[in-house]
Amino acid sequence: MMKMKLKAVNLVNIKRVLVSTMLWLVIACAVLLVAPQHVLETLSLSALVSDYGHFIGLGLIVGAAFFLSQLFTFVVDETIGILKEKRAVETIEAKVKLLDPAERALLREFFLQGATILALPQNELAVKGLVDSNILELVGNERHYAIQGPTAEYKISMKARLYLNREVLRLPAGEPSKEELNHLIKARPQFVNGLVQSRKHAA
Repeated sequence: MMKMKLKAVNLVNIKRVLVSTMLWLVIACAVLLVAPQHVLETLSLSALVSDYGHFIGLGLIVGAAFFLSQLFTFVVDETIGILKEKRAVETIEAKVKLLDPAERALLREFFLQGATILALPQNELAVKGLVDSNILELVGNERHYAIQGPTAEYKISMKARLYLNREVLRLPAGEPSKEELNHLIKARPQFVNGLVQSRKHAA
């Protein structure tokens, strides 16, 4: 993990140096090409521009092409990001309409336990389905158990929270009665009951 962070930092630093170098190249070449003749003569640069003007022009073209490519890359990345966001929202909207009982019960756990993050088994179909549909997001803290299998911490994504209300999750309006609460607890997925019991024993 630390190596990946160091590589990322190095790449950022290299890109920063490259952008800075290309910027100075463009500025220097542009100034030399557009500066008045008397200014160049005063700075003793007239002969340099006369002898190497084609190289200076080439440097300006290369620098300008670099920044145009950076602009193009930025526009493409932004467009891809917008399309991904749109597709993610469409996936969430479609999934919310087709939640199966296990997935709905799993999402209710966040409300029943009053938690923003829950440790859940990664191999459960309900968990996988909600992650694939962008409703759940992996937070981290992955753990591997010989019997229970791998678990990790998840949260409901910000985009999905707009679509998950009491009606969708079939939660009672207001404070649930004792009978309604017992019904919700009985509807819990089996693996959630196991995790709740494990936390009680650990406490």
